[in-house]
Amino acid sequence: MRKFIALTLVLLNLGACALLPDRDPVAINLVGIEPLPSEDMEMRFAVKLRLQNPNEKSIDYNGVALDLEVNGHPLASGVSDQRGHIGRYSEQLLVIPVSVSAFSVLRQTLGLSQTQSLDKLPYVLRGKLAGGVFGTQRFVERGQISLSPSSNW
Repeated sequence: MRKFIALTLVLLNLGACALLPDRDPVAINLVGIEPLPSEDMEMRFAVKLRLQNPNEKSIDYNGVALDLEVNGHPLASGVSDQRGHIGRYSEQLLVIPVSVSAFSVLRQTLGLSQTQSLDKLPYVLRGKLAGGVFGTQRFVERGQISLSPSSNW
């Protein structure tokens, strides 16, 4: 009887894996950062992301969370309860407000004092598009950002 139960559980697990959606990850690209009105000891920015759905099925999301790390140090984080829809093989621009604390600015300033230039600083953007139990998609985007006065952001 134990062997039968064990075999049944194994078969049910294999069947459950077959039900999981087979899709490529959403491509997320950082396309801009713009200042927002700030309060007290924090700065606020609007992070612009381009989301590209390379899949046959559309993606519905009902929330976004992200963390931005610059030059190896945490800089900003933000959440939004935005709802949206990215059609099959299409793209969308998403704007998420983020906060930067005074301590993050101080940490970045100390880190930048060891750097010769504000050009081409490495960044890592981590986040998730909420979409229910099996629909949530996590993402990581890496690149370089320029903080020099002549840059766009």
